[in-house]
Parts: sequence; C-alpha cells; structure tokens
Amino acid sequence: MFSVMNGTRSAGHAVTRRRSVQYRCLTLVLAIGSAFVAAGCAGGGMAPGGTAGSGGSATQTGSAGTSGAAGGDAGGPGSGGSGTPGGAGGETAGTDGSAGIGGSAAGAGERGGSGGSAAGASGRGGNSGTGGGSAGRGGNQAGGTGGRGGAGGNSATAGATGGGATIVNDTFWKDTAGNPIYSQGGGVLRVGDTYYWYGVKYGGAVTYVADPSKGKNSDTSFQGVTTYSSTDLVNWKLETVSKPSNAGGWFGRLGVVYHAATKKYVLVAQGGGGLYFATSDTPNGTFVYNRVQTNLPGIVNGATGDQTMFQDDDGSAYVVSSSSSGRANRYVSPLRASDFLAAENAILVYSGGGREGNCMFKYEGTYVFCSSDLHGWNASQSYCVSASNLKGPWSAEFVLDGTQADFSHVTQTGFFFNVQGTAGTTVIFAGDRWSDFAGNGIGLNQWMPLTFTGKTPHFQSLSRWSIDAKAGTWAVARGNNYVLNPSFEADRVSMTVPAGWKSTNGSNLESGHTGRWSWQLAANGSLEQRIAAIPDGTYKLSVWVKASGSGGQLYAKGCGGADAMMPIASATSFTNVTLSGVAVSGGQCTVGVTAGGQATVDDFVLSDG
Repeated sequence: MFSVMNGTRSAGHAVTRRRSVQYRCLTLVLAIGSAFVAAGCAGGGMAPGGTAGSGGSATQTGSAGTSGAAGGDAGGPGSGGSGTPGGAGGETAGTDGSAGIGGSAAGAGERGGSGGSAAGASGRGGNSGTGGGSAGRGGNQAGGTGGRGGAGGNSATAGATGGGATIVNDTFWKDTAGNPIYSQGGGVLRVGDTYYWYGVKYGGAVTYVADPSKGKNSDTSFQGVTTYSSTDLVNWKLETVSKPSNAGGWFGRLGVVYHAATKKYVLVAQGGGGLYFATSDTPNGTFVYNRVQTNLPGIVNGATGDQTMFQDDDGSAYVVSSSSSGRANRYVSPLRASDFLAAENAILVYSGGGREGNCMFKYEGTYVFCSSDLHGWNASQSYCVSASNLKGPWSAEFVLDGTQADFSHVTQTGFFFNVQGTAGTTVIFAGDRWSDFAGNGIGLNQWMPLTFTGKTPHFQSLSRWSIDAKAGTWAVARGNNYVLNPSFEADRVSMTVPAGWKSTNGSNLESGHTGRWSWQLAANGSLEQRIAAIPDGTYKLSVWVKASGSGGQLYAKGCGGADAMMPIASATSFTNVTLSGVAVSGGQCTVGVTAGGQATVDDFVLSDG
C-alpha cells in the first residue's frame, strides 16, 4: 500500500502581519492490495467532551479476570473529560474505554479524559479508550470525537502513553545514527509498513542546528533531497541524499507519488526554474532528473507560489499550489495520467488574499485545502476551504481551529499524512518551523495529531505525544507542556500582548533564553494564560526569568486546588524559577507572572514530568 503526503515552500515570500492563519497539508493514499485514506494539512483545538461519566474504576491496572466497567453515559455541560478514565479491562476488553472518558455527548467542558489506564495483568485496557471522541480544547465545539489522551488501552503500556513511540517537538530531531535530521518542505510516503520521509537539506539548516544562538540566516543553498525511513514514525534511518542534476536556483516544496503502471516513484518539486520532475525505481532513492516544466496550464503567470503533492484514493496525483507573484489564486493541477511527469490544466479552487504553504488532505470523502498566511518564513494560523469534489463547489475560507493561540505550534503548513492501523487512523499535521530562516525557536519539524468533530478538523498543539503506528492511535505523553506559545515565538513582530496570553505593561523583546523572542514586563506588569483541556493531576510550573528587582511572582491559580506562588528574585541573567506540586482538578488552570521591577521571561513549562 502506498500513501503520499507532501509539503511546500518557495523563496521571496511577502511579509505581512496577521494573527490568524489556517490550515494544512494533505496526505494521499495509493492502494496496492488494500486502500489507505488520504490525509493532509489539518488540525485543530479539541471539541469538548461532556462532563465525563465515570468510566469504571480508575485504577492503574485492571482487575484481573473481570471485564472493565462500562463507560459513563453522555455528560452534561461542565468540565468534560477530567472525570475518571475508563477502567482497565480484565481478561476481556470490556466496554470501559469506548465512552467512559468524556462522555459521548457534548457539554461545555474543556476536554475528554484520557484513555483507559494501563492494562491489567492479563487483560487489555479497554477498547482503545477513545473517551467518546476528540475532546475539545476550548469547550466551544460540538460533541467531541476523541479525548486528548484517548488512545489508551490497546496494550500493556496503553493509557497515558498509548503504547507507542513518543514524538518530542520543540527539539532538533536526530536519526538512528545520532545525526541531525534535515528535512524541510517535504512529505511522507507509506510503502507497506514502512514510512518514507522526503525533504530538503539546506545549508542554513546545518548552520542553525549547530548553533541556534547565532540566529536566523538566509542560506537556502540546496544540499540535497534527504530520504529517511521508519516503521514507528519516531526512529528515522537516513537512506539516501539525492542531488539530481539541473536543480539550479531555488529548490524545494517537494513531494513523492507512486505511479503504479510505470512502477516509478516520482518526485515533484520547485526547481530548475519551473516544476521539477525526478524519478526512482525504489522508494528510498536515489532520484534522477527527468524534466522541468516551465509553463503550468491554467495557472496565472504559469508558475506555482508554494506547492505540495496530493494523491487521491484512485491513485491520481495532483499539484496543490497557489499562483506565483502575489499568491492570490489557489489551484489543484492533475498530473498526466500516463506517467505523472507533467502537470495538466489546473482547477481553480478559490481566489482571495495571498496564501502560501498550500497543501490538501482528504477525510471521509471531504477534500480540505489549507494554507498559511504570507508571513515569509514565519508561523501563522492555518486557513482552509473544503469540498466533496475537487471541481467544487468549495466552502468559504475558515481558520483551522486550534491553530490560533500559538500559530500552529509556531509552524507553517507543511504536510499531513494518515497513520492507519488496526484500531484506528490518526491524521498527523507535519508543520515546518523554518527556524533556520526565521530564528523562531528550536526545532525544524513539529508534528501534531488532528482530531475531528464529524468532518471538521481540530489541531492539537502538543510538545510530547505518543503514536502507535501499528494501532493507528495516539495519546498525550507524560511531560507534555500545556502552555501554548511558551517561548513567545509565534509573534514575529513587536507586540504588546502575545498570542495566546493576556498581558499588561509588557512587550516582546528580540532577545531570549532560547529562540528569537522573550517577553519583557515593566514594573508591576503582568502576564497570564488560562489553560484548558488539562488532565487532573499534579504538575510543575517553571519559567526562565531575568529581573531587575524583587517583588515579582510566578503563580498558578484557579486550578481546582489551592492557589500557589513562588517569589521571583532579582537576577541579571536568565534563572529558572520553579513551582512544584501544582494540583489540577476540573481540567483548567491559570498560570502567569507579576513583575516587581522590570522582568524578562521566557520558556514557560507546565507539565507532569
């Protein structure tokens, strides 16, 4: 089976300010033997679960020999998923996980609870503990279709970790040999049980990863097309670095699709002054130059702005793009059916404000075309339109829910892909954080899961989460940072209130503990964030601070337990201030700081590990 999902970017982006950007990329699936579902850019905040009915006893291990208790009925309005998880199954799966975490109906609650706890000695922890759906991060969506930790229960390590490998965002990823992963503006192709990840290695990425403190650079020199392989989506082996001929000038925004008749893996990119084609006989490369198409029929100016690749259920393949020179038009261009080595007459999706990072996915028969704002290399919200047919009609443009508070986890729409397994399908948003060229923090690649309310996607902004590639399920991992925009990198220009926060007497400062930005408060200034959809438990809150005088405080309040605070002492260099033992119940918590004298803060963390 083959499924393809790809990402894009080109040089010379216009820079404009916008707080919202909508959505994502697209995955596509090519069936060989059995079909896969196409997925692409999509994401979003979680829709609320109801007040969770108690889902059986919330023990860490299942009672051996008995079935788990049935999950609770639909919850009414309230905090939603922080209720007790579905009990772990005994020797039989029981009914515990399927509805017990978050209730099956919507409420005004903030999130569905986690999946069933870890499995009992011989049983499994319930049928995946999906928690009644994707629980809502903001509590304003209709009934959820999956709790934030809802992948629990499928194995002995299910529940909080979901039994899979852990994806850690906000870091520079390394391959199985211990070397940095260089893959930007690319896509993922599934071949059997192996995932192949294609992207570009740029000279500036090597420089930035080696020493981020030197800041952003402009070295977009093409160092090659990297191909990595993995069966668990966390441990990636470098297969090849291809540097096909005639790739002069800008090279990027590539994707790979499989042509069943020619048995060729076709790489399509921006390069060589047009639409660049290269082929390989194997999914791991190397790729060899075929041709460059310099005029794309049906597209204004005959060239793409940004682009990705999308392959539909029937195996047909498309270039998903905007027009160049302003990027006001969005298109889907079919590739020539005989060999995928030419783009044919484009289908106009819609026209409007300039967009880039264009990509598309398909979910339950609905196509979703997503893009980012014209912020150059910087992050933004994601914008989407949807349709049941590629020829339209397409919906009005909407912002992908969940991308607002931290601008898509400080990324630009990259690509999406589906992880279809024995227990479900997870759609992954693979965002490009162009930190090498924007200086906006640590990490080049940020991957997040999507959840859905019906066919509406929601983006889950997580720093740590687990994915079980065989089961197709996911869960929030221990150590996830629940603070959004914790390092103030979402805002690329001077601001008096950062994205996702409330602030008085403050502004961002172009100098940080990590990344490009921090937040500076004048005397008596304040900064706080209300966090929703946080599981009940005990947490640690920390922040890095420089303060010109004493009198400030780091605090956590309204968390369901006693309010807590830690004094901030005077310090001339960044010093870590930590508040331990923050008790959370009810699914919400407000964290923040007050300043005595002038204070500069950066890198907030609220986590359970």
